[in-house]
Amino acid sequence: MSGHPHVIVYPPSPSGGRRVTVRGQIVGLAHGRGDVAAFLRRSGLADGAEEIDLDQPELIEWRGGDLDTWR
Repeated sequence: MSGHPHVIVYPPSPSGGRRVTVRGQIVGLAHGRGDVAAFLRRSGLADGAEEIDLDQPELIEWRGGDLDTWR
């Protein structure tokens, strides 16, 4: 996956959640930034103690809106 983000956050669903994949595997439905950060920690892409910058295009691809787009 060289050159591609490890994490993809998909557009909001009608219920408001956004599907999140890590390395091609669905890891859950995020309802806010905190959920995305938790998925990164559980997937080993971030240390539990560090603050996670969710605005890293080399790590995360936001589809259908940016990190502030939630319904």
